Formats: sequence, C-alpha cells, structure tokens
Amino acid sequence: MKTNDRKIAVLLGGESAERDVSLMSGEAVLQSLLKQGFDAFPFDPKEFGFNELVDKKIDKAFVMLHGRGGEDGVIQGALTNAKIPFTGSGVTGCAMAMDKWRTKLIWNSVGIPTPKFIVINDDTDIGDVVNDLGMPLIIKPASEGSTIGLSKITKSEYISDAYKKAKEYDDIVLAEKWIDGIELTASILNNQALPLVQIEAPHGNYDYEAKYFSNKTNYICPTSLPVSTEKELQQICLDAFAILGCEGWGRVDLMLDSNAKPWLLEANTVPGMTNHSLVPMAAKAIGMSFDDLVLSILGDLNVG
Repeated sequence: MKTNDRKIAVLLGGESAERDVSLMSGEAVLQSLLKQGFDAFPFDPKEFGFNELVDKKIDKAFVMLHGRGGEDGVIQGALTNAKIPFTGSGVTGCAMAMDKWRTKLIWNSVGIPTPKFIVINDDTDIGDVVNDLGMPLIIKPASEGSTIGLSKITKSEYISDAYKKAKEYDDIVLAEKWIDGIELTASILNNQALPLVQIEAPHGNYDYEAKYFSNKTNYICPTSLPVSTEKELQQICLDAFAILGCEGWGRVDLMLDSNAKPWLLEANTVPGMTNHSLVPMAAKAIGMSFDDLVLSILGDLNVG
C-alpha cells in the first residue's frame, strides 16, 4: 500500500476542558499528514458519533484528543473494541497517567521520586495541610491536564478558593509540596527519551497561558545539564512512563531541586503538538522535523 493510499483519521477536539488545545494540536498534525500525501481527515467526537468513524473504515486513528474522553483510556477502549489501530498508549497507560493520584501511588511504590502530597476534601484541616507540606504548595485536580484547575498557593488563606476551583474539574483534589528548582520535561518517542527541555516561565508559573500563548516563556534545549545527569534523568522518566503501562510516545514532567534531586510530577500520553509544544522542540534538537515526528508517532518512521 502506498503511503498516500492510507486513510488516517485525526481525532481532535472532544468535550474536555482541553478542547481548544486539542483542536490546535490536531490541526497541526492533520496539515502535516496532508502535506505528506496521506488521505487524512479530522474527526471530532463532539460533532460525530463513534459509529461514523467505524463506518469510514480507516487504516489508523491519530489520537490528538487531550484530557477526558481522549487521554484517559476511553477512546482507546472504543478503538480497541472496534479493532482500529491508533497512536500512543493503550487503555491502561492512558487511564493511569491521566489520574495523577494513582500515578503518584504507583511511582511511590517503586521508589520513583514524586513530591509529597495529600488528597484533600471539604473536611480537610487547612492547618494540617500547611504543616505537612509547607508553603508554597500546589492545589490541583487529580485528572486534568494543561494545568487546568491548578493553583500555586503562597498564603494559607487562598487554599480554600483553590480547592473549590480544582473541585470544579474533579472530585479528587491533590495538595502537593512545591519543589523549588529547575523545571524540565522529557519527551518520549518509541521507547527513547529525547533531549530534555528546560522551561523558564514568567514569574516561575508555567500555567495555561504560559504553555500555549505567551511569548515570554523561555525554552532551553539542549539544556546545560551535565551529560551524565541528563542521561540519568531520561532513564528515570523512561522507567516512570513504562511502569504506568504507557507506550509509543508521550512526555514526563519533572523538577530538579537545588540538591540536583529529581521529582517527577506527571506523565502525559497525548502531549500537545502546537507551535508552543515541548515534544516538537525536543525532536528538533535531534534534527527531526515536525513532519518526521508525525510519521514517527504514526509508526511510519523509526527514531534513532
């Protein structure tokens, strides 16, 4: 079968809080596939029923759905049941990585360092949270991405409002110890870690605006870290990704504290592919174009 004969559906949009980012990511991937001669088309589950996708008899689904319904194993389960090949992790990996609470429980169980945390609820004593985690700290929903619903707290009186904000997105809310240090991300492509990207966000706050729209966020790739340190961090991230059952491609975010100790924050199974996104930056550092990155994720090009 010639490359341009293959029918690829780019799954994008959806109904999650990350819909807008998914639309941007999916459009970038779609245009790359079309440019490379594929019979590619967009498919938005918010606009069309899943049976309509099945009826199109596609060769593969390129999953660019961020957040709930697309990154939590739901669409992966439907595609598996319909025997439609798709990009990225399967049901287990997506479900585990999307749930930051269970991710941290798994990482803790195998000795992968992740910041100390507490699951908080309406009855939680704020004083106990501050005494246990210190200040500042992070409040975030357990199952959201793109920093949606996340707040960095510097004063205890703000915790209650931050909790209410996070609760709008998930019934499970985490309070997490703030790690002061270097913010890094490891992009993973076909069981290999790409060069780390160091992130320097305005005011040290890598929030939704800084991620997708700000021109003030500084990205450093390659980093100035010693080669031995970078390799060690890459391996930790590969192990953390694999222990969750993730595969194919993705990203692991981490902090490196003042003692050069890594603290893993979360794993992403469908990272962004916008012009501000981190995986394309890391791929570019090894001479891989955006088009080749798309081919590699699709499974048509091996990296390395």
